[in-house]
Amino acid sequence: MLTKITGGITAPQGFTAAGVHAGIKKNGKTDIGMIYSKVPAAGAAMYTTNKMAAAPVIVSRQASDRGKIRAIVVNSGCANACTGDQGLKDAKTMAHEAAKALNLDDCEVLVASTGVIGVSLPMDKIKSGIAQAAAALSETGHEQALAAIMTTDTFPKACAYEFNLGGKICKIAGIAKGAGMIHPNMATMLCFITTDAAIAPEVLKQALNQAAELSFNMISVDGDTSTNDMVAVLANGQAGNALIDSAGSQTYQEFYTALRAVCTELAQLIVRDGEGATKFLEINVTGAVSFADAKLAAMAIAKSPLVKTAFFGQDPNWGRILCAVGYSGAATQPDKTSLTIGDLTIVVNGQGAVGFDTAKLKEVMAAKDIAITVDLGLGETSATVWTCDFSYEYVKINGEYTT
Repeated sequence: MLTKITGGITAPQGFTAAGVHAGIKKNGKTDIGMIYSKVPAAGAAMYTTNKMAAAPVIVSRQASDRGKIRAIVVNSGCANACTGDQGLKDAKTMAHEAAKALNLDDCEVLVASTGVIGVSLPMDKIKSGIAQAAAALSETGHEQALAAIMTTDTFPKACAYEFNLGGKICKIAGIAKGAGMIHPNMATMLCFITTDAAIAPEVLKQALNQAAELSFNMISVDGDTSTNDMVAVLANGQAGNALIDSAGSQTYQEFYTALRAVCTELAQLIVRDGEGATKFLEINVTGAVSFADAKLAAMAIAKSPLVKTAFFGQDPNWGRILCAVGYSGAATQPDKTSLTIGDLTIVVNGQGAVGFDTAKLKEVMAAKDIAITVDLGLGETSATVWTCDFSYEYVKINGEYTT
């Protein structure tokens, strides 16, 4: 059983965090964050699939392959992406400076950056900020660390849970940033998770892969996969449970349930904070012949600008939804396909439902949280994707992002 707790990313035993303003952001807000485990920890991470991966992704990927991570250092305000050899050097310097301040090896530090692409890091400010953050680490620094990773986010995204694992009370917590350039194929945002559970690195990696597939890989704000994104988990074993060293154990399932809960909550918060979003859309595709097909259809709906703008304007143009299903690549048969929005049946067997009321659909579309269900009528498999609408504000935010 999962119980919500307070304390943010430092709620699990043995973790500290900090966030400071180093002068990277022009608005004077916190821009360098740090998360640290006081004891050795298992680490697992997943990264963007964008082939233009940023320097910190390249450097962190090499470090996380070892499975042992003690610290994460992150800056906002500059992505350090498309910055060539200098960018790689700067990312390695970030890891080195953090490791030096914490008395660690460079390979025990993950590096992350978020912000504008194509701009080099101001390394004098970065170095100073890392030293300040290391000195400020505390068990109460979770809010500052969270503030340090935010860019166009309009609210902080964090959660923490307590759960029983083999008779021991364990804790797991996470923070995330993301509002735009969101379309994971792992993982379009920054997300950092801590836990005091004891789990082997390779098993932790498997749990993260599974959890991400049904959470972060099931959201889309705008269909753009970023250059910088990662989700990382540190597990330091301070709860004292027996080491989870097999994915076939009952304790693995209990840990996975907790990890998936954190990932799902953070993923949904990212969608709710989609740039300019006014509505949260849950898209359920049922009756598919495979999970892959169900996801294809659901993602096609989620990424359709025509669908997203229709929901913003409360335009009952339901044909846009079935159109997206039709070009998604999923196996479909029009005469078996049905559509429900909220509790209102719109389409039955490929045709508009008898007695369908456009006015009632407009009322349903006026809600902030809306469920869309497409039944393909071909199989027993389903998938759920979360997205948001497109508003005038989305265009304004992204039309003026660097100005």
